[in-house]
Amino acid sequence: MIERFLSKTIDNKLFTGKIIILTGARQVGKTTLLRQIVQDRNDCLWLNGDELQIQNLFDNASADRLLSEFKGYRIVIIDEAQRIKDIGLRLKLVADAGSDIQVIATGSSAFELANKVNEPLTGRKWEYQMFPISFGEMVARHGKLKEMRMLPRRIIYGYYPEVVMNDGNEVEILKLLTDAYLYKDILSWENIKHPDKLQTLLRALAYQIGSQVSFNELAQICSLDAKTVEKYIGLLEQCYIIFRLPSYARNLRNELKSSRKIYFYDNGIRNALIADYNAPEIRQDIGALWENFVISERMKSNEYNKKWANRYFWRTKQQQEIDYLEEYGGKLHAYEVKWNPKAKASISKTFTDAYSNVEFKVITPDNIADFLMLNI
Repeated sequence: MIERFLSKTIDNKLFTGKIIILTGARQVGKTTLLRQIVQDRNDCLWLNGDELQIQNLFDNASADRLLSEFKGYRIVIIDEAQRIKDIGLRLKLVADAGSDIQVIATGSSAFELANKVNEPLTGRKWEYQMFPISFGEMVARHGKLKEMRMLPRRIIYGYYPEVVMNDGNEVEILKLLTDAYLYKDILSWENIKHPDKLQTLLRALAYQIGSQVSFNELAQICSLDAKTVEKYIGLLEQCYIIFRLPSYARNLRNELKSSRKIYFYDNGIRNALIADYNAPEIRQDIGALWENFVISERMKSNEYNKKWANRYFWRTKQQQEIDYLEEYGGKLHAYEVKWNPKAKASISKTFTDAYSNVEFKVITPDNIADFLMLNI
């Protein structure tokens, strides 16, 4: 069993008078996490929002009716709550009724669930995002030395729980994930007429990790218009498949001000989309693959450690670049990401001339553990 960092956080929020919202991609372990939290309790009611019977239960239901259905239980867990019409309003009724029942709602679609609960549940919820297993969680399970030895495999196969727990079956599981689960929410709640083009878009994004992304260029590759490409990318973000990294621009005219990079939450999903599972030492794309790993793992680490930082990359029209920037505590932290620990890297003088009080580091496999572990 892998102890997830969110377990203690959520356990500490139980019965504090607010509804708990847990979001994250399908198959990252949200249900498993909650089952671990309530495993010693016999007063927990599980409801699946994918089931029509559960959807009908909440349809136009009053607080009295819902509380009657929940009678005898101290915890009510609603999986895939975004499937339920007006779930935010229904949960607001329960929250405002003053009941001592703890409601926990999970969702694999940030767009649907956020739209339905954010306004109705303002001030009435704790909200957390769950990722695939993190480097830090695996270190906590079997130690830093072993996880560092596993690093080449993690870079290729990623950290989805089923992948991590089934050594030797990674390719088969990743194919199942990309074929059966990744698109389920998008295809079910958006009228996408050409799912094949959505897959083409994902493959194009997979080939462009670490590079600036042009919606117009992607539109040509996918035979779509640029607005549709932007919409699809937004949907893929809301389903926790990809995320954007914006460009940093404050002082210089030649800075790229509206550019963006796109990364995958999980390296295994990215590699499955292009069907490339070759080892790191023989890959042409190892630089970009390492960059995706470092930035996605840093995002998990910051989130679980409650370290709030603005995230960017930096580039000028003359191709001067910094791979990754964080802004926190009134200071800029600049990072170059290198797979080869012996590779030389230095910060752009143009950047340091324009921005003072900058800390610079090169992130390689030699110091990745220090970069990701923080206070864990």
